[in-house]
Amino acid sequence: MAGPDLQNIHDFLEGLARKAAGLITSANPANVDTKKNSSDLVTETDKAVEDLISSSLKAEYPDYSFLGEETAQSGRLTDAPTFIVDPIDGTTNFVHAHPYVSISLAFAHKRTPLVGVVYNPFTQHLYTAIKGHGAYLTSPKIPSSFPDEGVKVESQYEKRKLPLRSPPAPLPDLSHAMVAVEYGNERHGNNWDCKISTFSALGRDKSIDGAMVQSVRSLGSAELNMCSVARGDIDVYWEGGCWAWDVAAGWVIVEEAGGMVVGGNKGEWTPKVDGRRYLVLRAGAGKAVVEEFWGKIQGKLVYEDTD
Repeated sequence: MAGPDLQNIHDFLEGLARKAAGLITSANPANVDTKKNSSDLVTETDKAVEDLISSSLKAEYPDYSFLGEETAQSGRLTDAPTFIVDPIDGTTNFVHAHPYVSISLAFAHKRTPLVGVVYNPFTQHLYTAIKGHGAYLTSPKIPSSFPDEGVKVESQYEKRKLPLRSPPAPLPDLSHAMVAVEYGNERHGNNWDCKISTFSALGRDKSIDGAMVQSVRSLGSAELNMCSVARGDIDVYWEGGCWAWDVAAGWVIVEEAGGMVVGGNKGEWTPKVDGRRYLVLRAGAGKAVVEEFWGKIQGKLVYEDTD
């Protein structure tokens, strides 16, 4: 029996992301519900986008499994060929009209991400990758001059291989790094304390045992954070509390751009996609930076559904 046709899947997911984008850009998210707490939001648009995507995938690939944020009974993967979907990654940004939002579509087999498509419908930045075939950014091409009056301006796009800077600059240590982190929706307990203490350790001066990173960013979309690592403009991204649908597409994009994904706790060199804690590094950052970062983690991220 032939394996999955990854190119066909890639092309279908790319078209599906563009099709679903209109639901997001035309929406006015007035009806907002909460899940776990007031920092964990869901809108009617999240549900509508997932409905569109799931019905389209089930019609085209009826034999493949589906794991979507809004309908999943658990966040665990199996070995079955599976589409992994986050209809709106960055719902809080979406609610606040902050355009750091993405549609995230991935295909995994035997718990390994093989195809990733991440699309920001507001900026029209499309990140794509097929395992073994590189990662790419397709985005609008900015015109270099104003057109003559009455001349219609045609939309133009350019497709660039990631990382955007090639060869990537070496990252000698964290003191040269821009780091992305997220608060998440757990706002008390062990994981919250671990995160806040680690944020402090990353920023502190080296004279008091800090990493003295150049800057820290909290942008609100795990998948776009990972794509920024793949681009090369964020050096390191540390995350705890995400689910497979938050990272699966970005995972293959980062790896195909020469970066790496390891675990969010010390010593986790072979993380699981559904492991819920991750450390993501751009091309040019080696194992020494991983070890340095792990050494600054204050405690340990623990999630009951994975540990």
